[in-house]
Amino acid sequence: MKYTSAELMACSASKILEDKTSVFVGTGLPIIAALLAQRSHAPNLLIVFEAGAIGAQIPVLPVSVGDSRTENRAIIASSMHEVMSAAQAGYIDYGFLGAAQIDMYGNINTTVIGDYHHPKVRLPGSGGANDVGSFSRRTIILMRQDEKRFVEKVDFITTPGYLTGPGAREEAGLPAKTGPYRVVTQLGIYTFDDESKKMKLLALSPGVSIEDVRNSSSFEIVIPEKVETLPEPSEEQLKILHDIDPTGIVIR
Repeated sequence: MKYTSAELMACSASKILEDKTSVFVGTGLPIIAALLAQRSHAPNLLIVFEAGAIGAQIPVLPVSVGDSRTENRAIIASSMHEVMSAAQAGYIDYGFLGAAQIDMYGNINTTVIGDYHHPKVRLPGSGGANDVGSFSRRTIILMRQDEKRFVEKVDFITTPGYLTGPGAREEAGLPAKTGPYRVVTQLGIYTFDDESKKMKLLALSPGVSIEDVRNSSSFEIVIPEKVETLPEPSEEQLKILHDIDPTGIVIR
């Protein structure tokens, strides 16, 4: 392989972002995917960081969303309150999130594995993930896929997806026409069925089969009759990725 699975995921996720849109990013792979999009097909992508920087031109991968490099040539260096308010007001087109667990309706867990009061593993928690997933027009989730992460029911709903199915987000008081849009893993890209709101395979990663997808999920993924295969990362994309993350903090 001429590329890592992280590089493939970054390239696949970056292509989802459109020029002249806004994206709310978190630490790690979401930053890399957004910067790749900005340096390739979406030069006018407005990147919004949770700590308050908006519209930066970042020279190299920030360690976190609060790193001073997120303010490099930024339009504004504001506050967490400012950017969360922008999301609530409907100004954020895409929200980029990671997840420890996800279910068929796109509900995300980044809080605990096991019982909340007596967890097997205590995770970082929400941060701004609940706000991003609740108010961004489209949420993109980047995560590794296996049957322990793609689960029938998440142990804790940190960030709401489509909750229990069609209409549930609206009944809970969340804005209409928002919610999970794409899930990007090392095995492929997923969307959500318009009618059932269940996760649906959109495209396979190179060398991955439908059986691989089925064997790496604890719930049944909707499989359409025709599924395309994603292109491999180009040499130009890989070069940009290595310019963004020269020490391989994330992409390796």
